[in-house]
Amino acid sequence: MRAAATPAYIADAKVRSELLHGQQPNVWGDGAYQRKGEKIRHKAPLAQDMTSRRATYKQAVDELWRRKERTEATVRSRVEHAFQVMKRQFGLGRVRYRGLEKNANRMFACFALLNPYIPRKLLVPLGP
Repeated sequence: MRAAATPAYIADAKVRSELLHGQQPNVWGDGAYQRKGEKIRHKAPLAQDMTSRRATYKQAVDELWRRKERTEATVRSRVEHAFQVMKRQFGLGRVRYRGLEKNANRMFACFALLNPYIPRKLLVPLGP
């Protein structure tokens, strides 16, 4: 998995090419990645494009499309949970003005701390 820290004025879709290494089986993205399938296939030809689709006005939504969107939303919610823990537990809701490099180091350290923190209930022995 790759991560990047950018200034606030740079959208995450702009650093997409730096984050893709070409060996991903799936590429998950939000609304910023809509209609970018050709660019994703160019950088990661084996990856399946799993970006969210927008339903048009009065479009009939079949059951297959609904299940696919539900699966994608489930995966996205698991990813967003890690960011919620970073913001609430590790204090990254407000970023201090320390410079991009120091903020990036702090963010990457928090990502490393998430690995033991999120499954902490499974790591603690139960009872005597």
